[in-house]
Amino acid sequence: MNLTIDVGNTLIKLGVFDSGKLKLKKTCIKKDFLHTLNEISEAFPAIQKCIISSVANLSEHQLLKLQHQFDALILNHQTKVPFINKYETPQTLGIDRIALVSAAAKEYAGKNVLVIDAGTCITYDFLNSKNEYLGGAISPGISLRYKALHTFTEKLPLLETNNPNLYIGNNTTTSIHSGVVNGVLYEIDGYISMYRKNYDNLTVILTGGDVHFLRDSIKNDIFANSNFLLEGLNHILEYNKH
Repeated sequence: MNLTIDVGNTLIKLGVFDSGKLKLKKTCIKKDFLHTLNEISEAFPAIQKCIISSVANLSEHQLLKLQHQFDALILNHQTKVPFINKYETPQTLGIDRIALVSAAAKEYAGKNVLVIDAGTCITYDFLNSKNEYLGGAISPGISLRYKALHTFTEKLPLLETNNPNLYIGNNTTTSIHSGVVNGVLYEIDGYISMYRKNYDNLTVILTGGDVHFLRDSIKNDIFANSNFLLEGLNHILEYNKH
């Protein structure tokens, strides 16, 4: 059994995998990490190996405790991955993007795949049918767009994410919702359409924190998978066992 750990800026996501299947998914804040780790290890004593996508936000004590409990692989740019990395500056490629592309390489071998991760930022990552990662794009996510409108103007309010249900806003609030949400949807659909013009039989995966909010509003055919990053981490861990 494997344990996958995705350390974000505010939340830590943990997944337990058995024979490639996700058996448990937990999310916790940083201060509850060791408590959550102990709960998982007691519930799944067969776990031997784990992989961590980022240690930047873990304390030295937390990291040492983790490494004491499990045979831990810390994912970095030197880690062996199941795809050919054609990115011009591989050392600057986000660890989360490496995990997502690894999931695409394992789950959709021999296909053109576009992975869209809608979180704090929206990332687009493209793996071609030759298993070559070519790169993609990064843009502000939904919450960042709301915050930017409030932070960098004098009078626009900070709003919570909400589906506008219309494209013509008839007041400031509905205008902001329309601009932010419809702007993101048009961007995503535009990228998908552009890739589809250039690459045959394109498979599109939507993941990330905003996947459930966006998936039913995107016009193009997509596969929504909120666990894609954890699955990618597990694939990397398995790949490095050989």
